[in-house]
Amino acid sequence: MNWYVKVLKQYVDFSGRARREEYWMFTLINLLISWGAMGISIGLDIPVLAILLNLYSLAVFLPSLAVAVRRLHDVGKSGWNILIALIPLVGAIILLVWLCTDSDHGKNKWGDNPKGIGNDHAINNIGKE
Repeated sequence: MNWYVKVLKQYVDFSGRARREEYWMFTLINLLISWGAMGISIGLDIPVLAILLNLYSLAVFLPSLAVAVRRLHDVGKSGWNILIALIPLVGAIILLVWLCTDSDHGKNKWGDNPKGIGNDHAINNIGKE
């Protein structure tokens, strides 16, 4: 749940890098909330809940986009590469592979590795904790 809140706090922060765990935990919690609300709305025939679900989807659109762009930065890709998903089938597969790829080790042009792997600071502090 901490990853979900972290992404919401960085509402429209398209700079920096996001770990795989941050991206996928946010996506998982988003899916669970959406599917749960949709199931309750359909099961109990509550149309107001469907309207609230649409508002929720609209509210988390920008954080979802921002964390996906930061995730692409983490693997060394520009955020504009998210547009590859517009290519039918192949684009979505390529984007999924990038979103599942491990972080670039060390620093890249979007910042330090969020895992601390390959950063001089992290290497120098091993065993000092």
